[in-house]
Parts: sequence; structure tokens; C-alpha cells
Amino acid sequence: MRVLAFLDGTLADPDEAHIRVDDLGLLRGDGVFETILVTGGTPRELGPHLDRLARSAAMMDLPQPDRAAWERVTQLVIDNWSGGPEIAVKLVYTRGVDGDPNATPTGFALGMEIDEKVKRARVEGIAAITLDRGIDPGLAGRAPWLLLGAKSLSYAINMAAGREAARRGAADVIFTATDGSVLEGPTSSVIVVRGRTLYTPPATIGILPGTTQGDVFRAAERGGWGTKVEPIMVSELPSADGVFLASSVRKLTRMHTLDGAALPDSTAVHAELAELYDAQYR
Repeated sequence: MRVLAFLDGTLADPDEAHIRVDDLGLLRGDGVFETILVTGGTPRELGPHLDRLARSAAMMDLPQPDRAAWERVTQLVIDNWSGGPEIAVKLVYTRGVDGDPNATPTGFALGMEIDEKVKRARVEGIAAITLDRGIDPGLAGRAPWLLLGAKSLSYAINMAAGREAARRGAADVIFTATDGSVLEGPTSSVIVVRGRTLYTPPATIGILPGTTQGDVFRAAERGGWGTKVEPIMVSELPSADGVFLASSVRKLTRMHTLDGAALPDSTAVHAELAELYDAQYR
């Protein structure tokens, strides 16, 4: 099942054509997006997602998103959903039609079912590989025009990384910087556990500020865990008590294998953190 609604509040048939072929989101990936998990009719981290949508739009010189309109269109999709208890709602905001200096941005929300493969990975964990992203941790500050840390529609590299992982018999990727430090996954944040403390890399190195990562940290802190935002080296991962990928749809997914080598069993750690994270939405 799918539900499609445009930013003006119009519901549309998702099986019909609606986007112009000269929309810059299609032609050049010139736009931004967010994906929100909805459970039992409640969107998770909606505020942080809309904050990040506005941040990404500002980085790309797009008009400031109308926050109230995005809240309404998200709720419109939720209200018209008649499928299962979980929905992935994708918010898409593009620059509009190519060649028109007065073009109105295109904005829509699409509600979709959660892939069964993603649901299995939440329970079973995944194997991942490390791939060099070809950037150093200071590049984002030196070259803001590269849009490192913006959630743009230009996802060709991220998708290529996923295909490379599949060729190597893995399900996902951890991108690394040229100094051997951890960046992020193609569609996720990295969380590392040592003892009773959670770690994640800082967004200032050119990665997305993770909405789910932030929510996991807040839930963990309420449960008595410590949290730190600081650089993580790839060499530290094999000895960690847990390595996880966090994103809206995958929630908190544990990594059991990295670059073909088994990681320490983090099943119990994952169960505790996943329970803390999910409990706040019951």
C-alpha cells in the first residue's frame, strides 16, 4: 500500500504520473528529503526531521520549507493509511521546474510499507563492510559547497555503496574518512558501545546529524547510559561491545560481522537499547 499527498494538501493516486520530467529533483537530484517512521499512527522524531529538512534546504539555497505545511501533509498521509501499523513516510522537496526562475518548489509526502528485509535485519542483525568515502574530517569546513551533511536527493554514491556491499556478501556499509575514522552509513548513523557508554561521530566532520541516533542517545541517557559525540577510528570497531546502524526505518540495527570478521556478540546490548528506544513511543 502507498499514500501520496502533495504539499498543498491534495491527495493523489501514487500509481499515476504527477512529477514533470523537467523537475530539477529528477534531472539533477536538486532537492532534499527526509524519511520518517510512523508506528501506531505516531510519527517518530518529526520535529528533528523537519529541523533537518530546513537545514538541508538552507545548505542548498532552497526556499525555507513551510514547517506547518509539512506537518499537515505528513498527518494527511497518516490519516489516510489503512495498511499495517508501521509506515515509512518520505518527504521530498525539490527546486521545481528547470529553466523557470520563478518556479514553485515541488513538495510531497509518500507513505510506504516497511520492507520485510529491513524488519528481519532489526532482529537478526547484519554484516557490513567499510568503504573509503575519499574525504578527510576537515573537508566539510573547507568546502561547504560540497554539501557534506545535507540530506540531498543526490544519492548515487550511497546506492553504489550498497551494491558494492551486496557484491561482497554484506548488507550495508560504514563509510570511512582518509584518516581511518568512521563517518556514517549510506543511509544511517553509526553508534558504537563501549562499556555503558554510547559513541557517535560528530556531524562537523561532514555527516548527517542523525535524528534516530539522537533519539537513541536521549533514551539511553534516561536508562542510565552515558553518551559521547567524538571521533571514532575504524580500528576500534572490532573490540567494541556493540556496533550499530541507526536510521528511522531500520531503527537500531546491530552489526554482527564487519569486513568478513565476526564482531563480539552484542545481542543483549541491542535488546536493552532497542527497548529503551521503543518504550518512549508506547
